[in-house]
Amino acid sequence: MSNAQPTDPKELVVALDGPSSSGKSTVGAEAARRLGYRFCDTGLLYRAVAWLALERGVSPDDTAHLVPLAAEVALVADARGRLSHVSVAGRDVTTEVRAAAVDRAVSDYARVAELRAAMVTRQRTLAADGGIIMAGRDIGTVILPDADVKIYLNASAEERARRRAAERQATDEIEAGRILEDLRRRDAIDSSRETAPLRTAADAAVIDTDGCTFEETVAAVLAAIAAGATVGR
Repeated sequence: MSNAQPTDPKELVVALDGPSSSGKSTVGAEAARRLGYRFCDTGLLYRAVAWLALERGVSPDDTAHLVPLAAEVALVADARGRLSHVSVAGRDVTTEVRAAAVDRAVSDYARVAELRAAMVTRQRTLAADGGIIMAGRDIGTVILPDADVKIYLNASAEERARRRAAERQATDEIEAGRILEDLRRRDAIDSSRETAPLRTAADAAVIDTDGCTFEETVAAVLAAIAAGATVGR
């Protein structure tokens, strides 16, 4: 990414961070659609690797076999430029990488320093041309520290668990409790890992989405991008 300030809003690079199920993917994709930006959910890359590792019986501590898996997964753009599909050896595994088993395992794989290092160049290459919202947990702090706009999308664990349960149409209290427990576990892992822990960039606009509708959250993200674009000129 060039150090020069963008003159066209479509050149902006936006880093969108936040914990699991904070709405980064859905909100970020919609904000990108309205702006004519590309959208990349980097979590899909880690989900893809975790899924592939589980399929092949590769544990998180087997770095010799884990790291090469990163080269086997790819994000594929849809008609709107959203990198929303996951491909492995030409097979679309987008549905598979969102399974509950991957939910529980992905943070254990994502905290592996060698794997994260293998992902850095790929993510920076995707953002190099600008006009993109890139979502993840370490985008504004590690992957794109010079992003034109940085946003941290936050929500309580309880609110995030409620959203995920609704997404899965889970009405059973035991399942809902398991979702909340899994989210808290992932938060603990993501925030305490030695490599690229989840944290808020010092210059990020923080948006707390508890009690907000989807439309309100999208509007807040668009406002933060507009404000950042103005500051950057």
